[in-house]
Amino acid sequence: MNKSVTFWISMTVFQVAFGFAVFAITRDYYKPEPVAAASSEPPAVTTADRFSSIDPSLITTLGNNTAFPQDPLEISRQADESFVRGDYVRAVELYGKLAELDPGNVDTLNNLGLTLHYTGRSEEALQKLNEGIAADPNYQRIWLTLGFVNSSVGNIQAAREALNTAMAMDPDSDVGRSASRMLKEIGE
Repeated sequence: MNKSVTFWISMTVFQVAFGFAVFAITRDYYKPEPVAAASSEPPAVTTADRFSSIDPSLITTLGNNTAFPQDPLEISRQADESFVRGDYVRAVELYGKLAELDPGNVDTLNNLGLTLHYTGRSEEALQKLNEGIAADPNYQRIWLTLGFVNSSVGNIQAAREALNTAMAMDPDSDVGRSASRMLKEIGE
């Protein structure tokens, strides 16, 4: 067989395997943390609580565009569903709309940042993640995501700093343990 054909077949197999490996590694980092049945901590913020601060008059800015639902809860549900399906382009649109409605929602900025990264828009992702950190520097998950994105684009020192911050916040949480694993992978 011709060497160039063999090379391209090998390259294609490598790309597919690499894509699956990245997916397998990253999906565990972003699984939701289980809520303990008898916890002394306050209950986790529900989806309904996430959008309670949105001014209802802003929803009219969506107009009658049927591509976007009117209800922030429905937008959030569809965005999460699109992300899980791997439809990152649609998820970016929906998370972006949520971020317009509630610019200070750190959870939305985290999700938007990660999804932008998955669409190849890593610089925009870093910008959104930094906006989220400015809004709430105590949100552990966004530090993990910032570390992940920085690591993926080769900003190893920035990744270490973000992951160390996430780990220091609560090393025993799922996010803290994920940050610790990622630090080991990039070589503390």
